[in-house]
Amino acid sequence: MTNRLIAWLVLVAAYTALAYGGRASGGNPPDDLLYRYSTALGALVQYAITLAIVLWIARGPSQRQLLGLRRPASWSRAAGSALLVIVLIYALTAAADPFLHAGEEQGLTPNGWDSSRTSAYAANFGVIALVAPVVEELMFRGAGYSLLLPFGAAAAVLGTGVAFGLVHGLVYGFIILTVFGISLAWLRRRTQSVYPCIAVHSLFNAIALVWAVTA
Repeated sequence: MTNRLIAWLVLVAAYTALAYGGRASGGNPPDDLLYRYSTALGALVQYAITLAIVLWIARGPSQRQLLGLRRPASWSRAAGSALLVIVLIYALTAAADPFLHAGEEQGLTPNGWDSSRTSAYAANFGVIALVAPVVEELMFRGAGYSLLLPFGAAAAVLGTGVAFGLVHGLVYGFIILTVFGISLAWLRRRTQSVYPCIAVHSLFNAIALVWAVTA
């Protein structure tokens, strides 16, 4: 377990360094980033590599248990807990965004709709709303949570939350992302499953992408 945890921490550290290093040297991304097929392709490659590493870290007979790939004991309880997480995150975002401008800092969502590039946006939508939540939840609320759990539930919840905030490479948005990560880790603990975490994460990303081009 110690070797697995070290490998996971190295993975988190590597992505954190790349995220903050890239933001420091590259500046803000172009406004039409999600209208490019190359963005979706690059993200797919990155997530494929990440998933392969996470599966390697969690390899063995207990892989599904380590990744939290089990049904919640109660789907109704899981749904109620997921709704609570969603309300909390949107309340926090509404309160903090006028001061932090986390969405603008990340710079991924476009400022308007370009109907001539619908298919490219749909490709990026699929990656961000479907692929990203699966891979990131398996990495954090899956392997990361299980590997930190021997140090206590608080360490698992807070540790994966902070790590989730760090790998996105934001400064002002770090607080919101960390709280989001902590909330999802709490959901993992409450349901003993990563599936509700994937669902909430996917819904959150999807709503953000729709809101960006319709609001």
